[in-house]
Amino acid sequence: MAFPSRVKIVEVGPRDGLQNEKQTVPTDVKIELIRRLGDAGLSVIESGAFVSPKWVPQMADTADVMAGIDRRAGVTYPVLVPNEKGVEGAIASGVDEIAVFAAASESFSRKNINCSIAESFERFAPVIAMAKAKNIRVRGYVSCVAGCPYEGAIAPQAVADVSAKLLDMGAYEISLGDTIGVGTPVVTATMLKAVMARVPVEKLALHCHNTYGQALANIYTGLEMGVAVFDSSVGGLGGCPYAKGASGNVATEDVLYMLNGMGIETGVDINAVVDTAWFISNHLGRKPDSKVANAMRPT
Repeated sequence: MAFPSRVKIVEVGPRDGLQNEKQTVPTDVKIELIRRLGDAGLSVIESGAFVSPKWVPQMADTADVMAGIDRRAGVTYPVLVPNEKGVEGAIASGVDEIAVFAAASESFSRKNINCSIAESFERFAPVIAMAKAKNIRVRGYVSCVAGCPYEGAIAPQAVADVSAKLLDMGAYEISLGDTIGVGTPVVTATMLKAVMARVPVEKLALHCHNTYGQALANIYTGLEMGVAVFDSSVGGLGGCPYAKGASGNVATEDVLYMLNGMGIETGVDINAVVDTAWFISNHLGRKPDSKVANAMRPT
C-alpha cells in the first residue's frame, strides 16, 4: 500500500487547544508555547483567533501574542477569524494566513455561530475577499463531518457540499473536522470518498478528535486514501464543549509516534513535542491527555 512519504502536521494547540480552558493562560506562556512548537520543527502553528472576547475570553490577547512571537522563516502562524472585524485585526497583526469555520450541520451552525450554513458563506465572502486583497491565504474548516451533537450522523454529501463551496470561494485547503470524535474508519472513509469526488485530495486535511479513541484509526484511514495533512494538538489539548465526554484533539505526539513507526517523514522532533506537552500541561496543572507524552515523560 502506498502511503504518503511525507505528512504535514498543522499544530492547533495554541488556538483550538487552549480556547476553552477555564483558567486564563498568560500571554507570555502562549508565546513560549508557540516558540517551543516552532523549535520542534512544526511548520504550521495555529496561534490565536480574532473573535469576540465576550464569547472566547481565552483568545482576547491574540494581537499581543502575534506581536510577541518571533516568527521563524518557513513557519506559518494562522489565526481563526469569524467576520470582517476579525480579519481587520488579523491584517493589522501581519498574519500570512487566516482560517474560516463552516459546519456540515445546520443545527451546529445555528448553535455555534448563530446563522445557517448559507448565511455563514455570506459572512465569509467579504472576509475572504479582504484577505485575498492582502495576499493572505485562507484555510477552510468544516466541522461535524462525522456527526453532530444535535443531529446525530451527518450525510457525507452534506460535507462534500460545504467543502466544495469553501474551495470555490478561495480556500487553499479544507480541514475536515470530526468535532465530537464519533467517526470510525468506515465512516471516515465514506465521508472522504464523497468529499474527494468534489475536492482534490491534495487540498484536504483531517482534524480528528479522540473522544471515543478513534482518532489514530481515522488518521490511518486518511493516509490509506492519500490524505497528507493532519491537524493535531500538543498534549491532546482542547475538545468540543458541545460533545459529551469530549477528550480533546488528537495529540500531536501520538500522531508523530504512529507516523514515525510507518516511516513517514514529518520534519518534527517527537521528543521536543513531548517536552512541550509537559510544559503546557504543567502550567495547566494536569498531565497531558496523550499516551505518548505519558510514556515518554521527561525525567
